[in-house]
Amino acid sequence: MDNQTLAERLKQHDEQAFEAIIQKYTPLIATIIGNIAAGRLQKQDVEEVVTDVFVTLWRNAEKLECDKLHSYLCCIAKSRAKDRLRKEKNILLLDIDDIDESDGTILSMDYENKELCHGLTEEIEKIKEPDKEILIRYYYYYQSVSKIAAALQMNVETVKSKLQRTRKKLKQALINRGYEG
Repeated sequence: MDNQTLAERLKQHDEQAFEAIIQKYTPLIATIIGNIAAGRLQKQDVEEVVTDVFVTLWRNAEKLECDKLHSYLCCIAKSRAKDRLRKEKNILLLDIDDIDESDGTILSMDYENKELCHGLTEEIEKIKEPDKEILIRYYYYYQSVSKIAAALQMNVETVKSKLQRTRKKLKQALINRGYEG
């Protein structure tokens, strides 16, 4: 079953669709949380955060945009992992994703921020490979530069420079769309 169908069924509180989503996305969600936690959470804490992600999804199912299931789950995972780290270690976690959430799936966002996110998502879709994959791996899946370099069989410095150039291009594209840099 594809994501669109799963999301549509989930909006109707179909428990079988929910179970299918859990089965399909648990490995990805656990990886995102693990990458953000970077060893600072115990295995059972990671599992608890994974559960929190799916509870949040179930509670907000009717608000879900059916074509954004994957992005929404990734966004929740990032947010819940950061919240847990703050709670556990009483640390401040702030990065570009806290300021410029780029997948347009945060339900509580105001109209202006949703428009920015929509524009950013459109611009990301225009990026050519492998730059797009590098950007997604780094900002969405929280993979380190060295992991990305190994996975894509590139030099670490090449990955760093591609990230830097891609960020500059995205910023300029958003400025061209009327968003202030």
